[in-house]
Amino acid sequence: MSVHLISADEAMARYDRFDAVVDARSEGEHAEDHLPGALNWPSLDNEERIRVGTLYKQVSPFEAQKIGAALVAANISRHIQAHVLDKPKSWQPLIYCWRGGKRSNSLALILGQIGFKVHLIEGGYKAFRKAVVEDTPRRVAPLQFRVLCGPTGSGKTRLLQALAAQGAQVLDLEAIASHRASVLGVIPGQPQPTQKAFETRLWDALRRLNPARPVFVEAESKKVGNLTIPDSLMAAMRASPCVRLELSLADRVRLLMEDYDYFAQDAAFFCERLDKLIDLKGRALIDDWKARVHAGQTAEVVAELLEKHYDPGYETSTARNFVHYAQAAVLQLAGPDHSAMANAARQWLKHSAQVS
Repeated sequence: MSVHLISADEAMARYDRFDAVVDARSEGEHAEDHLPGALNWPSLDNEERIRVGTLYKQVSPFEAQKIGAALVAANISRHIQAHVLDKPKSWQPLIYCWRGGKRSNSLALILGQIGFKVHLIEGGYKAFRKAVVEDTPRRVAPLQFRVLCGPTGSGKTRLLQALAAQGAQVLDLEAIASHRASVLGVIPGQPQPTQKAFETRLWDALRRLNPARPVFVEAESKKVGNLTIPDSLMAAMRASPCVRLELSLADRVRLLMEDYDYFAQDAAFFCERLDKLIDLKGRALIDDWKARVHAGQTAEVVAELLEKHYDPGYETSTARNFVHYAQAAVLQLAGPDHSAMANAARQWLKHSAQVS
């Protein structure tokens, strides 16, 4: 048998060396959060966990363990049939469950007896989660952030994507959070991850960055939708050099109409999101905007949203939160289309190389 118990820190350090990471918890636990790229091979599924837990409390631990063992054995057999029979002897998985207990041990024991070299996380997901929280500030500390600033619709996300296409390092917090970071930032069909999953995905992105090269990131508030950016990252961003993007109002409206096209296509959904602004803007203005959206004047409403809601106070707020904003270099964008963004990315990277 070849089963090796390793700490969460060691699993982190060797993470990319494993051929697979296997989560032996239920599908519900896996959905809440899991290690990056982990496969879900439940030793007990959601319903089975409830059944065994009920037996444990209402009948006896012994009866629960008998039923649990039968269910776990059957599930492991199915996982081996479905996922393991084609694996070579050199295949080395990393396995975990909630606290490194019976569920992952059972799977690791069978795989080890087959002849695979198996690594098991001591303390399971709970220990790895603790390590993620502790390691994130250490990952942030050496990074050189360049913060893209600019009012809503100025092309920050598009430029970030263009910079990535040019080979620059980027940290796309909105993509990780599945949200566009405003009251209207909900993306249809893309629910946000849990806070724990967001932090795990963020750690996974941070660990892949090279501290010797700058990292471009959008200026964000503390929260992206319902998710909170870790304090260490927020503090580092706010203390970093800034780049201010400038784009005409007409081009900003055009960009938003393209990137938020689902609002133009679904007036009811847009109006539902506008209702979130009633406390800030008053019911009369929101009702007026909603009536005009239903009348097909979405672009005009978007322009007013920028002028009356998003833009007021932007300069003051950004200057207050990002200490180098007053000295930000200005990047004038020729337009919102992808070719203009690609050209701006090339020019900015060339400029940055010359300055450095």
